[in-house]
Amino acid sequence: MEKKRVLILGACGFVGSFLSPYLQQNNWDVEAVDLCWFGNYLDENIPLTQKDIFDLKADDLRGFDNIIFLAGLSNDPMAEFSPKDNFIYNTAMPAYIGYMAKEAGVKRMMFASSCSVYGFTHNQTFTEDNITICDYPYGVSKLQGEKSLLALADENFSVVCFRQGTVSGYSPRMRLDLAINTMFWHAIEDKEIQLSNNKIWRPILGTEDLCRAYLLALNKEDWTDIGTVNISSFNSTIGDLAEEVASFVEEKFGYKVAIYNKGIQDYRNYKVSTEKAANLLGYEGKETCGGILEDLYKNIDKFTPFNQERFFNIQVFQKIMQTV
Repeated sequence: MEKKRVLILGACGFVGSFLSPYLQQNNWDVEAVDLCWFGNYLDENIPLTQKDIFDLKADDLRGFDNIIFLAGLSNDPMAEFSPKDNFIYNTAMPAYIGYMAKEAGVKRMMFASSCSVYGFTHNQTFTEDNITICDYPYGVSKLQGEKSLLALADENFSVVCFRQGTVSGYSPRMRLDLAINTMFWHAIEDKEIQLSNNKIWRPILGTEDLCRAYLLALNKEDWTDIGTVNISSFNSTIGDLAEEVASFVEEKFGYKVAIYNKGIQDYRNYKVSTEKAANLLGYEGKETCGGILEDLYKNIDKFTPFNQERFFNIQVFQKIMQTV
């Protein structure tokens, strides 16, 4: 079977470092573009262009069947540290690439959005048809990134925006600033987990489920009526996640893990339905908190000691911005 080509923008980040080899192993010809802010942990057989995405022209995109946009600023602390850059990278950049992709004759583009676009919900499970009301720069920028790309879509250019839950698990470009990953680190190193608010809901997305969702979309010929789509493995309160992490670490390491809840008001509270992904893509979230923790435990030697700067996006980003 002839391989189809896919260009992954931001391929050296947390998601791209495990998604890129996965797609390559599943009969896709993968090429990557990344500025490599956090280094390069891709397989050597994945061609990488180290370049600012804003410097890409239509000629650089010709010949690709699909583009996956994983680039941009990836969490609330980065967005709040520099709202200006947040909107440049999460809204203007995907709009620019969508425009250039159409000029180049690329037929399809996927955008890594976020369930954070839902902002604060009152324990309602949100679908893609629900109104999105977010007051934080990260969620707003992702929502505007979706809208800019969907406005470009027509019969010759299809767009899918994946509203991803909080991605958790091991990656060669590891992050320890993500819900379960953060709790796992603190439970081991500090023997305690501190929570801002244990009642807040979050959709969690395991790395294997994420990979399957992208592959299902890439392999689907017709993207009609997909547009935005939620992908997560499960919904959970932060408190329930902490309980599972504490129990896991206690069993594996043999010591007690304390959980402290600060009860701070958090205006980011959402859980999502993946029914649309199931109906249109055949997607089903299969991973559990326990499975994600086993993945972290199996790979722990690859991201210890935990206090390395490269595991924390905001620390690296602040240093980069100071030199610009």
